[in-house]
Amino acid sequence: MTSQLLTIEQINALDRGQFVERLGFVFERSPWVAEATWSARPFANLDALHAALCASMRAAAPERQLELIRAHPDLAGKAAVANELTRESTREQASAGLNRLTPGEFARFNALNTAYREQFGFPFIICVREHTKASILASFEERLAHGREAEIDTALGEIAKIARLRLADAVAS
Repeated sequence: MTSQLLTIEQINALDRGQFVERLGFVFERSPWVAEATWSARPFANLDALHAALCASMRAAAPERQLELIRAHPDLAGKAAVANELTRESTREQASAGLNRLTPGEFARFNALNTAYREQFGFPFIICVREHTKASILASFEERLAHGREAEIDTALGEIAKIARLRLADAVAS
């Protein structure tokens, strides 16, 4: 994330490399989404930018979408413990208290992360900034009953929510 907020006018004036450099973080370790969106400029506003980014994500080949999903860390998982999360993921997980779990909560998250990955082949994704520990755990339980295609679609929807909040942190509205 950049420390200086960009205006939509500044975003529209960026060349492809600058656009990817400044907005590539919005989709977890997947700057290709920003690169695929650059040619859709100019954007009328933040909502139009977000819609274009999400359209690029949704238009990607299914394997590319799975790469994007798999680029996300487990919630309160090994990457968090090892301090290997992106700055954005660290802040987002902390916002839901996932950096302050009791040993029992930590064990529950790890068990659910494992069950989810074994069932679907990718990490559980939820826009944690919209949730609490309790609601995340409830969503884990509910979504484990879904089919794989439904979970891919849900994960992409949650990634879109995460991207919207990250954009709001980086772009002046």
